[in-house]
Amino acid sequence: MRPKKNPQKDLNKKSGTFFVIGLLLILAMVYTALEWKSFDPINQIDVALNKVDDSIIEDAPIIELKATPPPKPKVLPIEIEIIEDDEPIIETEVIASEVDTDTEIVDPSNFEVIEEPEEVKVIWTTIEEVPIFPGCESAEDKRACFNEMMQKHIRKNFRYPELAQEMGIQGRVNTQFMINNDGTIGAIQKRGPHDVLEKEAVRILSKLPKMTPGKQRGSAVKVSFAIPITFKLE
Repeated sequence: MRPKKNPQKDLNKKSGTFFVIGLLLILAMVYTALEWKSFDPINQIDVALNKVDDSIIEDAPIIELKATPPPKPKVLPIEIEIIEDDEPIIETEVIASEVDTDTEIVDPSNFEVIEEPEEVKVIWTTIEEVPIFPGCESAEDKRACFNEMMQKHIRKNFRYPELAQEMGIQGRVNTQFMINNDGTIGAIQKRGPHDVLEKEAVRILSKLPKMTPGKQRGSAVKVSFAIPITFKLE
């Protein structure tokens, strides 16, 4: 007859519990081993081989540099040169021009007063009698004849400067000249795009003939006349 085991003392009954406990202990040991951190020991090493004694430290000396002042300029004594002047002094005699009882009184009627006529200048648009260009003496409208003869004179004497042609210079030169009270051509004023064209315009106007002067209130006067001269390349 086989002996019967006591069920309360059967070890196989709690084997599962012991297995789980053992597994947990092993896992805890493995986790602790993996997470364990170790550090190298910290060694404080003094890299200085020699320590300086604080008692021998001295402050750096302060050196003061003094600039040498520049030498004072030498003051030379003033030399006074004495020149002997033996030339005689010429005294100027001043004659007084004050009036006294012996001064002769001059009669004003003995003087002849010459009145110089005031020079009158009139512009072309307000002159009463315009200057007459040679050839317009018998024309009814002397203004229109004057302008026509001026255009003929410019076309006849016109010459395009070679330098202006080479440089491609063109434009209008505004000119103004004076017809004096004796019929001659006076000062010529000009303004244009280039000095070459201005000189050519002056040359053309300087060849104008002598004219019959213009009149204002029956007296010959100076008359200013303005005309543009156009230079255009074909």
